Amino acid sequence: MKASATTKLTAYLLLLVGAVFFLLPLLWMFSTALKPVEQTMTLPPQWLPRAYEIERDGKRVEIRKGDTPIATPSLLLRAGTNGANFAVPVGEVQDGHWRPAGASGEGTAVNVLKEIPASAAHPWVLVYEGKGALADVLPAEKVGSRVVPRWSNFGGAIKAMRHFPRYLANTLLLCILNVLGTVISSSLAAYGFSRIDWRGRDRVFLVAMGTMMIPFPVVMVPLYSLFRAMGWIGTLQPLWVGSFCAGAFNVFLLRQFFRTIPQDLTEAARIDGCSEFRILWQIILPLCRPALVVVGLFTFLGTWNDFLGPLLYLTDQKDFTLALGLQCYQSQSGGTEWHYLMAASTLVILPVIVLFLLAQRSFIEGISMTGVKG
Repeated sequence: MKASATTKLTAYLLLLVGAVFFLLPLLWMFSTALKPVEQTMTLPPQWLPRAYEIERDGKRVEIRKGDTPIATPSLLLRAGTNGANFAVPVGEVQDGHWRPAGASGEGTAVNVLKEIPASAAHPWVLVYEGKGALADVLPAEKVGSRVVPRWSNFGGAIKAMRHFPRYLANTLLLCILNVLGTVISSSLAAYGFSRIDWRGRDRVFLVAMGTMMIPFPVVMVPLYSLFRAMGWIGTLQPLWVGSFCAGAFNVFLLRQFFRTIPQDLTEAARIDGCSEFRILWQIILPLCRPALVVVGLFTFLGTWNDFLGPLLYLTDQKDFTLALGLQCYQSQSGGTEWHYLMAASTLVILPVIVLFLLAQRSFIEGISMTGVKG
């Protein structure tokens, strides 16, 4: 008994460690979405978004802090009249010229603004006020900090991605059409494979299962040629019409679940004069709600996260989905604004998390009961 309890505890600990490990990228994305841009790429990385402040004339003034502390005696310099302030070790400045260690030549003419009596025990830091490039130096202990999430990043991300509402509308439309098409077509096919006895049924089912082994890159070019011949390139039609042709994986899930329902119900309905479609609609589907939720959730997630399909078939930016729109924003913005990109990514993934939490009970029930023969 004691060994069994120890085994369960070990299993729970391993599951907990694994869950934390897989959650780290998600937590880092959420954290980066709430940071100012200058804190997104700091080394060493910091998890929490912080606001740095100094006290001036009895008031707290928010500043930006340099990433690298100054731990040796240094000088605060300015190159030229409009140049930025920067700090260098004392030994690199001679006769009003700055020459980095190991460099040759006369060096760069600079103005010495301040001596910095820094040490490893008492480091100083560069501080910036406003959006300007001019900086000052202060002892590190005089710079305070507090955790301040930048919720405005989400609004900024939507403004930066000009077509974000259109991307969202396109993605939702595709999700609705694909979920409807997949559930309807897969239910009809699964009913035929599980509840109707016809010649060659099992052989046809094996052939259908064999199509699961064909990777998408094999059929990618033929499908593109077909849709181009039909004039569908540049429209949303290639991304949803195929859902009304049942996929093998979803048919397999529903077929296995349909087989758990006693045949007596079907036979009694046929004796009462019910058609096959009425049996499916009024008897089978109401009893298979968990399996339908699983199929719908898988389809929704696949459509929501699909990147390759929109990349192949869509040409107008106004028709892009969220996944393709994020990539487009990253490639067009030059230097990536990571705080906006992570904020937009958070907005994209949030509906998926909420949907899973709402449907998790039916999802787990559908997965656990699939394949159990009654």
